Amino acid sequence: MSEWTEEDRELLRGNLARADRYLSGEADAPPMPPILGLFARHSRLGAPWLAFSGKLLDDGALDPRDRELLILRVGHRTGCRYQWAQHVGMAQAAGLTLEQIAAVAAAAVAAGSVADAGAADAWTDRDRDLLRAVDQLVDDHVIDDATWARLATHLDERQLLELTFVVGSYVCLAMVLNSVGLEPAVLPDPDGEKNSRAVPDAAPIP
Repeated sequence: MSEWTEEDRELLRGNLARADRYLSGEADAPPMPPILGLFARHSRLGAPWLAFSGKLLDDGALDPRDRELLILRVGHRTGCRYQWAQHVGMAQAAGLTLEQIAAVAAAAVAAGSVADAGAADAWTDRDRDLLRAVDQLVDDHVIDDATWARLATHLDERQLLELTFVVGSYVCLAMVLNSVGLEPAVLPDPDGEKNSRAVPDAAPIP
């Protein structure tokens, strides 16, 4: 982005460790991911958003696998291709298999249960409740009492609260990315090893 200023870089630097290598301003810095260019267009808003995302990604109470399962489901439910692409690789690194990643897009919540199309063995009951919680928050903006109670047998109070922040913040981000038309250069295929990660020269940035 030609409009980058040093003030933009300075505001955005130091908020999310994985973003800083793009923001060094050095001649050998990697090409800027599109999402950082978007945040630079309103860096006084983008910087605290990066800091919040950094807290969720690098210092959160949720298990990374749980977090990435939630984010992928948000990406699928909101139709946010950029968000999905950025988090497929992170989900694999956190322990989700390619079969499970594909099943995130196949799972349907109906009549109080998560039915897995072609992936009946992909999920534990805990996973199903995490997926169900995303769908309830997206559809009804509240996790129902039964799902909350079951999740509370696995998650502590901080983790339950963080779950709602993760889903809410990534729904918000998806709305922004979808509205500005930000698309991944390569849409990962969860069924194929070679295409299962986001753009190779751009490390995942939330």
